[in-house]
Amino acid sequence: MELKTIFITPPFTQLNTPYPATAYLKGFFNTKNWKAYQVDLGIEVILELFTIEGLEVIFSQADEGEFHLDDNCLRILSLKEEYINTIAPVISFLQHKNPTLAHSICTRNYLPEANRFKALDNLEWAFGTMGIQDKARHLATLYLEDISDLIKSTIDPRFGFSRYAERLGRTATHFDEMDDALLNEETIIDDVLCQLLESKIEEYEPDFICLTVPFPGNLYAALKCGQFIKNNFPNIKIAMGGGYCNTELRSLYDERIFNYIDFISLDDGEKPLEQIMLFLNGDIKKENLKRTFFLDNGVVQFIKGEQHLDISQRETGTPDYSDLLLDEYLSVLEILNPMHRLWSDGRWNKLTLAHGCYWGKCTFCDVTLDYIQRYEPINAAIICDRIEEIIEQTDQNGFHFVDEAAPPALMRDLALEIIRRNLTVVWWTNIRFENSFTYDLCQLLKASGCIAISGGLEVASDRLLDLIKKGVSVAQVARVTDNFTRSDIMVHAYLMYGFPTQTAQETIDSLEMVRQLIQEGAIQSGFWHQFAMTAHSPVGLNPEAFNVERIGPNFGGFADNDLYHNDPSGANHELFSEGLKKSLFNYMHGIGFDFPLKEWFDFDVPHTTIPKRFIRKAIKDKRAEKYRKNAIILWLGKMPYFSELENGRCELIFHLKQKDLILEVEWDLGNWLFDATPNVLIGNHAPLLFSEFKNEYEKELGDFTVFEKSKTWRLLRENGLLVL
Repeated sequence: MELKTIFITPPFTQLNTPYPATAYLKGFFNTKNWKAYQVDLGIEVILELFTIEGLEVIFSQADEGEFHLDDNCLRILSLKEEYINTIAPVISFLQHKNPTLAHSICTRNYLPEANRFKALDNLEWAFGTMGIQDKARHLATLYLEDISDLIKSTIDPRFGFSRYAERLGRTATHFDEMDDALLNEETIIDDVLCQLLESKIEEYEPDFICLTVPFPGNLYAALKCGQFIKNNFPNIKIAMGGGYCNTELRSLYDERIFNYIDFISLDDGEKPLEQIMLFLNGDIKKENLKRTFFLDNGVVQFIKGEQHLDISQRETGTPDYSDLLLDEYLSVLEILNPMHRLWSDGRWNKLTLAHGCYWGKCTFCDVTLDYIQRYEPINAAIICDRIEEIIEQTDQNGFHFVDEAAPPALMRDLALEIIRRNLTVVWWTNIRFENSFTYDLCQLLKASGCIAISGGLEVASDRLLDLIKKGVSVAQVARVTDNFTRSDIMVHAYLMYGFPTQTAQETIDSLEMVRQLIQEGAIQSGFWHQFAMTAHSPVGLNPEAFNVERIGPNFGGFADNDLYHNDPSGANHELFSEGLKKSLFNYMHGIGFDFPLKEWFDFDVPHTTIPKRFIRKAIKDKRAEKYRKNAIILWLGKMPYFSELENGRCELIFHLKQKDLILEVEWDLGNWLFDATPNVLIGNHAPLLFSEFKNEYEKELGDFTVFEKSKTWRLLRENGLLVL
C-alpha cells in the first residue's frame, strides 16, 4: 500500500507535551509498514505566533482594529516594544534552552507586566519554597497569559493556550453555530494554522489526513483544517476521530459536517483506520468499514462493522513520537495546584497499561462506551519493551500512564520489571483508591520511579460513594492515600459536588473530609468538579433511578453528550462552587485549616457533622497485617556483608542508598538470612512466595511468628523487605 498519511493534532491541547493519539496511531501504522507522518499544529501555531514577527502582526491588528480597548489592553499596547524585545528569549527559556534568563526574569525589571501579575502580591506566600527557575517560569507564564488576554480582547475571543473556540464545541447539539463560524472571516490564528497546514501538505504530499479531536477545544480548528484541505487539496481524503467524537457524535445525522471531512471514526482508531485505508486503496467496499460515519447520497451513514475485530493491545505497536518537535514544547508553570503543575511542567511520554477500566461501575462515568467498557491489560514485559523503545527514541524517561484506572496487580508487575531491567523511569498515573495499595506496594512503586498518583475521592460521603458505586469508603481512601504519602508519592484527589440528591449538609461534610485529609497530609492536591450528567453514563441513561429529571438539551443532529437536569431533592449546587474552590486552594497551601467552614461561603451553610479527628482515626486504624495466600516477598536492597562476631553472634551490614542497616543477630539466624537474601532480591528468577519463605524459616529455626515479633524483622520491614 503506497498511500501516505498525516496524523494531525489541531490547536490546542497542551503547551508542554504532545497529545498521544497521533503517536499511538503512527506506531500502529509502523506495524503495517504504512508511510505516516504526524504534526502537532497546536504547538507549531503557538511557536509561530509568539515570535518577534508574530507579535508585530498581533500588535498591529490590535492597534488598528475597531475595538473598545480596556485599560489592560491599552497598557499592553503601550509596552509593545518591551513585549517584542523579550518574546524570543522567554520562549527559549520555557523550552529549557536558556536557563540563565531566570535571574533577569526574577528581578521583576525584565518582563513587562499587566493584569495577570496583579495576583502575585496576594500569592507571594506561595513562592516560599520555589527555586529561581520555578519562580521565573511562573512569571514567564503570566507574561504569556497577558499577551493571550490582548489576543482575546482584540483579535480572536476564541483563543486559549489549551483550547480554541471551545464554546462552539461544548454541548453543540446543533451544527448551526459551528458552521457559521467556519464560514466567517478568518482571524490571524486561522491564517497561521492554514499556512502551517499547507506547508506540511507540500512537504509530505499525503493521500489521507487524520485529525484527532480529543476535546471540544480542538473541534473548530480540526474542521478549519478540513475546510482548507477541501478547498485547496480536494483529492486528499480526511478522517476525524478522538475523544470528542467518541462521546459526543455517536448519534450524528447532520450532513453538513461532511462539507469539511470524509469520515468520522469512533472509539479506538486502529481498526477503523485500517479499514478506511483498505477502502481508499480499493481493496474493500464501504460496507466493510468499521465504526465509521460517512455521507452517502446526501445521507449520513454509519457502519458498525462488528465482524471486524479490534486490534489487540499487544499488537498496536509502540507509540512513535518521531516528526514531533519534542525539544520545542513549553514548560509553563502554574502554582495553584501541584498536580496541575505536573500536567503542564516538563514533557511526558504517554503510554497505557490497560485499555478500559477494570472496575467499570461508577454511575457518573461513561461505562457503556468502549474506552471504559472493554478492559484489556498488557503484560509488564511488553510495557517495558515499549518504555525502552520510547526512551531511546525521545531521550526522555518521564512517563504518564494515561489509564482510566491502572490495575494494582499490573502496577506491581510493572514496578518489578522496571527494577529488574535497571531502568531509570519517572512515572505517574491514575488509580482507584483500593485496599490493594498497601504501604508495601506503595514502597515498591516508589522504588520503580512512581512520583504521583491521582484518583477519584469524588463526593467524600459514604452514602453518595455507595450511590455512585465507587466501591470505596472515605476511611479506606484515607488509609490508602496515607500509604502513598508515607512512601513520598504525591496524591491528587478528583473531587465532585452536585451529584444527584446531594444535600447542603453532605456538601459541607465532604468539604470537612477534604480539609482533614489535607491537614493530615494524606493528600496534597485536589480539584473540585461540579457533577455533569452525560448521555452514556448510568445516571444519564436512567435519571429516574437517581431521583433527577432530564430537561434538555434538545438534540439537533450533531453532538449528544452533556445533559441538563433538575435535582429536586438536592441542594442548589452552583452556590457552593466558589467556596469549595477557595477553601481547597488555601488548604493546599497550608492555610485556613482553623477557619470555620461557613467562612468560605457568602450564604448560610450547615455545621459539619463529621468528627474533628475522623480522618486521623481512620489512618491510625491500621488493620492487622494479613498477607494474601499468593503474596510474594522481596528485598529492595542488595546482598549484605556478613561477618562473624564473638559469643555465637554475627553481623549483617546492608548498604542502603541513604544509610547502612546493621543487624547483630544470633549466628543461626544471621547465616539463614544471608543465604535467604538472594531468593528475595528482584532478579530474573520468579519472585519467592511469602509462604515458601516462612516454611523455609520454620524448617531451620522454628516458629516464624516469634521472628515476626522481633526487632530484626521490624528493622528489615522498615528498610525494604516487602510482602506484596
